[in-house]
Amino acid sequence: MSEGDVRSADPNPPGSPEEAADMLRAAGVPREVVGVLRVLQEAGHQAVLVGGAVRDVLLGRGGEDFDVATSARPEAVRALFPRTIPTGIEHGTVTVLAGRARHPVEVTTFRGEGAYADGRRPDQVRFLEDLEADLARRDFTVNAFAWDPLHERFTDAFGGLADLRARVVRAIGEPLARFREDGLRTMRAVRFCATLEFELDPGTAAAIPEALEVLDKVAVERVRVELWKLLGAARPGLGLTPMARTGIWAHVLPPLGEAERAAAIAHVERLARDPVLRLCALLEPVARREGVDRALGALEGLKPSRAERARALALLSEEAARLAAAARAGAPEPDVLRLAARVGRDQVADALALHAVEDAAAARVLAACADAPLAVRELAVGGGELIAAGVVRRGPQVGEVLRALLERVWEEPALNQKERLLEVAREVLRGGA
Repeated sequence: MSEGDVRSADPNPPGSPEEAADMLRAAGVPREVVGVLRVLQEAGHQAVLVGGAVRDVLLGRGGEDFDVATSARPEAVRALFPRTIPTGIEHGTVTVLAGRARHPVEVTTFRGEGAYADGRRPDQVRFLEDLEADLARRDFTVNAFAWDPLHERFTDAFGGLADLRARVVRAIGEPLARFREDGLRTMRAVRFCATLEFELDPGTAAAIPEALEVLDKVAVERVRVELWKLLGAARPGLGLTPMARTGIWAHVLPPLGEAERAAAIAHVERLARDPVLRLCALLEPVARREGVDRALGALEGLKPSRAERARALALLSEEAARLAAAARAGAPEPDVLRLAARVGRDQVADALALHAVEDAAAARVLAACADAPLAVRELAVGGGELIAAGVVRRGPQVGEVLRALLERVWEEPALNQKERLLEVAREVLRGGA
């Protein structure tokens, strides 16, 4: 179950630490993780479960990827377990490969952090002995729970249970201090609003505008990860709306007018849970108003992968807009197929959804594309077969003939059979096309 499904999973989180402990006890913890806790505790260290998995259990979902926090220093952790990886040892994190299956368990030493001169990384890390001091450095109250399954002890030091029940994302302590420590926390705040379907605490929201210069220092790749998670939620508007109200939007996405933005957010929520498709819905008004290059420039600013960029280029292209217009107008099938070929088979359905083409019109286009080739490689005959049949010799003429065959098949789909295409190819070369 994804974060966006939380609301339907359990609308009533526990109201007391005792109820929370009951839920966590009933949920269980993987035996490999329990084994790591036991080894640490038997060696005299504190060791508890922390992080999103604990929160997820309390929200009625099965917790996964339980992380361990401990008073043991990294070198002590490595000495206690035969197989470890120094994942982030400078920040106190060691991955223990537990059990015969070598199940990875992330173990991090309780820590406090110094100043964040660059708004991204602490200048120094201080290892601590105190659990509550470790929890105090975390971002939001709903992420600051701890659970000790061996002693069945639940810790909620900052009122996170009350915020779970109120469905509120609230910073721990002074919000502005939390955001200035790590600029990514502003994006995480609105991301959690979307994925948990929570509201942003007013005091926490009020601190965000003063911390946006710190967000600008964060690596774009980290910002993109948070944006993708937000856009993949069931209700992305719950994160996009506070993203606009707090000023984050202008630091991540091109500006839209208020009415234009509201319409774009509403459209995003109607689309499939596909971050790239949904991002294109936020960029499409920009492409329409300022040109595709402006929209693609905003996309490039997020440093997408090559595949993501290629998809966005197809979806935001003029050909995609023309395909949608042709679908609505009931254009002749050959015209529709030519446009669909330029968009690309894999993007046709998304292009129609992006441009909100009505279901019946979209179904006609998709049916036409299903029954026809959209590229020469989909023809019933290939270049090698044309050469083998003596229709053409090797060289540029092969491609020219195949393209001519594709055009003929768009006009008459029934021609897409090997023998018939060989005959049409001969006609093409005789000048009968």
